[in-house]
Amino acid sequence: MSAAGGGARRSASVALDISQWKYLSGEAREPQMHAIVTVRADGTENGGAASPVLAQVLAVDCSSSMAYPQEKLRAAHQAAVAALRMLPDGTPFAVVRGAESASVVYPATETMVRADARHRAEAERAVHRLIAGGGTCIGSWLDLSRRLLAEADAPIGHVLLLTDGKNEHDELMPLSDVLEACAGRFVCDAWGIGDGWDGRELLGVTSRLHGRASSVREEAALAREYEQLMRRLLAKSIPELVISVTPMAGAGVRYLKQVFPTEVELDPVGTGGEATRRFVTRAWGDETRRYQLCLSADPVGRPRGEDLQLAVVSLDVPGGDAVEVTPPLPCLVHWTDDDALSGHSDIHVEHFEQHQRLGEAVAAATDAHRNGERDLAQRHLGTAVRLAHAIGADQSLGRLEQLVEIDDPAAGRVRLRPGVAAVDFEHLITASSHSTYGPASGSADAMIGGGPDAATARCPACDGRVPAAARFCPLCGHGLSGRP
Repeated sequence: MSAAGGGARRSASVALDISQWKYLSGEAREPQMHAIVTVRADGTENGGAASPVLAQVLAVDCSSSMAYPQEKLRAAHQAAVAALRMLPDGTPFAVVRGAESASVVYPATETMVRADARHRAEAERAVHRLIAGGGTCIGSWLDLSRRLLAEADAPIGHVLLLTDGKNEHDELMPLSDVLEACAGRFVCDAWGIGDGWDGRELLGVTSRLHGRASSVREEAALAREYEQLMRRLLAKSIPELVISVTPMAGAGVRYLKQVFPTEVELDPVGTGGEATRRFVTRAWGDETRRYQLCLSADPVGRPRGEDLQLAVVSLDVPGGDAVEVTPPLPCLVHWTDDDALSGHSDIHVEHFEQHQRLGEAVAAATDAHRNGERDLAQRHLGTAVRLAHAIGADQSLGRLEQLVEIDDPAAGRVRLRPGVAAVDFEHLITASSHSTYGPASGSADAMIGGGPDAATARCPACDGRVPAAARFCPLCGHGLSGRP
């Protein structure tokens, strides 16, 4: 099932779409309904909050390991300077030196300054004076960033964190405690450089703080990546968008999590004793994000053979009076005794569950390689290749090909390349955290059920084949506003 809301466009709009397979077995034990909730924001350059909305902290790893090779610290300098030069006038910012403790290297006091030509030039000079020395305690970097951003009180607080090592001094300021204090306060994107960082550690930070984890193999590429990230960041103007889920009697909200473009943890806020669960998402520009909703359902006493409303999903933009928000949409359930119906699942739900299994296979391969079990690592990588091929995760496939020779991607037959290093697996972990929008519309799975939804048309943005009734392209996420 796919439902969507719409209306007349104003300067900015937020659209909602729900994809689900509504049929559940009335005899199932603890039945659950899974649905994919798609949210798309458009026109935010005119309809979001007033500029400037951003406050920026650049956290640069200056631990001893950054000293070798010399290109690593030089690349960190160049990337930080590239980001500084892109800050619009009036943007509060600070530069933090990260080691076993954190310190503000610009400005001279633990407060933020507003960007202008003089402050940007002074900050560049301060960045070029950074030298390597000390250990790594990422919790201290984030804690200082939190205090800086709290004082700035900008609508969108952002930390751009770079590290080349593991969080070896966690006991000084435990990262788990810091993440709990920072959650909901700002967005953090984290980058790995060199060969000593931990991909899952970075993902733990960015998933909790609504950001992305990435990495570079070549130090010289970092400045360009920072510029691209800042360009995307500066296009964001909606600080918060709230997704509310109200279950009907007999139903409950188990979770809502972001699954595209990356996986992000979402905890309900301010629920009290109410049934409605509110999930805050942060820092929106013109973009599409997708969420997996899981609802518990109880068939006892419910009629069979008809559509019933299980929950209502709605959107809200706090303080966004200029933003047009689509009406709420229902999530349905249809209790059935027909195993042929209840045995199916929604193709979009299945797509993201396969992506989760891809991440699990990569993590298992990483652990096996660390333990010297090359054959086991190869088997897990074969599973990862098969899953990446099935869901069209081309970026992950490209990274996998750097570790294995692929004989048959559909079957997952691979051979581990000689000379594979531990850091190759860390790059793979960050790459596989970036998901694809959904199943290719021309695949056999996408045509399950036939009927009008199986007809296809061309997407005007990517020229791919999309279901004729679709309101979003499953290949690129382009909104198809002219569709019924």
